[in-house]
Amino acid sequence: MRTRLLLVAAGLAVLSAAACTAGTESAPAIPSAGSTPDQKPVTITMWHGFSADNELKAFDDALAGFKQKYPWITVKTTKAIQDDQIIQSARGGNPPDVAMSFTTDSVATFCKTGIFQDLKPFLAASKIDESIFPKVIAEYTQYQGNRCVMPMLADSYGLYYNKKLMKGEQPPKTLSELAALTKKLTVRAADGTIKVAGFVPHSQMYENAPIHTGTMVGAKWTNPDGTSAVASDPAWKQLMTWQKDLVDWFGYDKLEKFRKSMGDEWSADNPFMKGKVAMAIDGEWRNAMIAADAKDLDYGTAPIPVADDKPQLYGGGFIAGTVVGIPRGAKNPEAAWDLVKYLTTDTDAVVNLSNALRNVPSTLPALQSPKLDKDPNFQTFLDIFANPSSATLPAQLNSVFNQQTLQEAQIKWESGRAPDLDALLADVDKKINDKLKLTSGN
Repeated sequence: MRTRLLLVAAGLAVLSAAACTAGTESAPAIPSAGSTPDQKPVTITMWHGFSADNELKAFDDALAGFKQKYPWITVKTTKAIQDDQIIQSARGGNPPDVAMSFTTDSVATFCKTGIFQDLKPFLAASKIDESIFPKVIAEYTQYQGNRCVMPMLADSYGLYYNKKLMKGEQPPKTLSELAALTKKLTVRAADGTIKVAGFVPHSQMYENAPIHTGTMVGAKWTNPDGTSAVASDPAWKQLMTWQKDLVDWFGYDKLEKFRKSMGDEWSADNPFMKGKVAMAIDGEWRNAMIAADAKDLDYGTAPIPVADDKPQLYGGGFIAGTVVGIPRGAKNPEAAWDLVKYLTTDTDAVVNLSNALRNVPSTLPALQSPKLDKDPNFQTFLDIFANPSSATLPAQLNSVFNQQTLQEAQIKWESGRAPDLDALLADVDKKINDKLKLTSGN
């Protein structure tokens, strides 16, 4: 599972269009919520985002378990699906029966526009108590009281470190410790070219997007009224100042040259797995990738470092996850609900998927299951998930746009192209708030 920032312009356009037309299309009537009543053979379709071989096998195994429990339901799947495809299919009247999204960025749009059906009637008919889900999950699986998707495993973010490159050093707990250790562990050639980086600090490095690093300083995205809090929350300035100081120490051009020489994040050539980076922020899934492609790597995991003046944040991190639901216009909603319910609330199914994909279970019973594999490096992410300092980005309109706007500003700042940070962050607020007015109709 991968929770990624969507930066594709076409996807943004579709999401924006969907949000702008909210209220112009009424959601269809919810069918009778419950399990398939007559158990007549039925075939349902499901779209999902899995594409890697290990992911596809794990998910096929999960569907085999579903088939054993619901032998009258056959599931036909389509892989590597993106959010804009789901939105377009529902708007065109030809959606799958079940759809899964790797990102929570579209949940507000899914719920507000009725792209996905409200699942509360299904939950009530099945007598499922939503308290089986950890509280943080509720923030990204519903919007304004409408739960239109269910959580199917979760992601938590922490710090990976190469024990050989660390040379006996303990993983840092604060930003100042991270900066000092980065400088100590970085290896340069005679001309200053970076050979090994202790840590790559800028926002363009894989999982270093502000949605993930903001938890290091406890930064807020929005005010209570939904407007942007980026300029008014000093935590963002604190994070970006720390980050740029370290970028400047490397030299932006040298750091960019090093970053662009790296292998693909999702391949065996990932620089952490190749010993080119001593410490990296990443999700729990990296454990499975290391086991598959870098078996000899001696590594450890820890919570991400936090601001020196906010030690209470240590132990937490960013939380998100995969979501799944029933699109508007699904032809077999009752059988679709059987599949959604199985994948998201059946304890053994959740545990088996977690063990196979090395993602965090998304229900409390699954987290407590003795069948859950808990090696020390994976346990770190279970602990982060359960830590009260962990945070998520609650479902909100324009989530992708908001994140992209801040990251674009951060790139300008770290590269030296925008020297006035206060003015830069004020401009981020303006762009986000202008977009909010447009999409909310205010």
